[in-house]
Amino acid sequence: MGHCLISAAHKSSGKTTVTMGICALLRQQGKRVQPFKKGPDYIDPMWLSASSGQACYNLDFNTMDLEEIETLFSQRSMNSDLAIIEGNKGLYDGLNLDGSNSNAALAKLLKTPVILVIDARGMTRGIAPIILGFQNFDTDIKIAGVILNQLGGSRHESKLRAVIEHYTDVPVIGAVHFSEKLRIVERHLGLIPSNEIQRAAQTIQQISTLIEAQIDLEKFLAIVSQAPNLSFKSKEMPSQKLPATLRIGVARDSAFGFYYPDDLEQMSALGVELVFVDLLHQKQLPLLDGLFIGGGFPETHMEQLAANETMKNEVKNAIESGLPVYAECGGLMYLSRSLQWGERKVAMAGVIAGDIVMESKPQGRGYVRFEETEYCPWPKYSDMTQSLAAHEFHYSKIVNLPVDTRFAYKVLRGYGINGEMDGIVYKNMLACYSHARHTRNNPWVSRFVDFVKQHREQLLKCITK
Repeated sequence: MGHCLISAAHKSSGKTTVTMGICALLRQQGKRVQPFKKGPDYIDPMWLSASSGQACYNLDFNTMDLEEIETLFSQRSMNSDLAIIEGNKGLYDGLNLDGSNSNAALAKLLKTPVILVIDARGMTRGIAPIILGFQNFDTDIKIAGVILNQLGGSRHESKLRAVIEHYTDVPVIGAVHFSEKLRIVERHLGLIPSNEIQRAAQTIQQISTLIEAQIDLEKFLAIVSQAPNLSFKSKEMPSQKLPATLRIGVARDSAFGFYYPDDLEQMSALGVELVFVDLLHQKQLPLLDGLFIGGGFPETHMEQLAANETMKNEVKNAIESGLPVYAECGGLMYLSRSLQWGERKVAMAGVIAGDIVMESKPQGRGYVRFEETEYCPWPKYSDMTQSLAAHEFHYSKIVNLPVDTRFAYKVLRGYGINGEMDGIVYKNMLACYSHARHTRNNPWVSRFVDFVKQHREQLLKCITK
């Protein structure tokens, strides 16, 4: 199975668009492409999933150990013709000074050749030292090819190709000219309503058509095929899927859609029937044992969410009656008392006695580490680490919380609710700004499912008495 990592010299070089186009083209040729995204992200994986027709999985040094990354990559790639990893930021960028959590580190771990996307606007001869510098900075990294992006035209392309051929030994496998048609409006992507599915499909088709004419797929596949075979051995085998005994709702519509596919797969493996709930249009909650409201863009649908009074009351009454609920970021916003964005202000579900205010700059952004307090309602496992990793990205803040608000998490790194705490606890609800990832060190899915199961067993005992 061939594989490669598509990275860049710096962020916003256009690697997502290029990767989407390549995935779509290979899919059209009948190849099964398994996409991956380096780091914590929801938007890019949505596009890569839509382009390839396969769920996109995240490979993240912050939340996963090295063996978990190797295992996830090898297991999910097993039945594919090739695997493509899209990097985040630049090839050598990362938090650690030694580069141990960079894209380059991931390429070394997975023995993956690198294709570098370079935003070449305004460049001619200066592109050579950039490529040579990236090659020489870490000679263990194999930069197998470059894709030139944002070119000014055929003359610009010819100059760049001549410079690269003269000064370097790196093949140019693509030269993408600047086009407004290659721009993506991220926040419209909901992939659930039919009109958004259509818009996304049209965007992908448009991108793949432009990419097809400007990238040499034969050269690309030749590079991918030269990747060494993987022989990772995992201590853990995939758990056998248990028969469904619990029903957990998952909010999924154009306002809420930020979920890691392997987290949902883990829920199913633990005997959970996933019941997708549309908070925008449905009027009633189905019969559920628990509810998971993930992140998304509730602010762009605030009036529609607010207008669905029946569903807001259903959710509030269910929580007041003890339904176990886990909410992340957008879910926390939905469960609050109100949501204000500029001059607009609407009523939300009103479970949390606090108000959401949208700001022009991020209020929390990046990796998070936290310790649990005594108020965390989920069962604790003996082999868990004391400090847990997550990530956050939110432009909103919550204000007017009561002084006696109970928090599940003490924030060690990041911002959370107020720079010190995160995870509002009310009855059987836990709502936070942090986005969790189910891993060995933070098995949140197993804990939440166990919590839901315990609650259901208590209810059954009460009924049978």
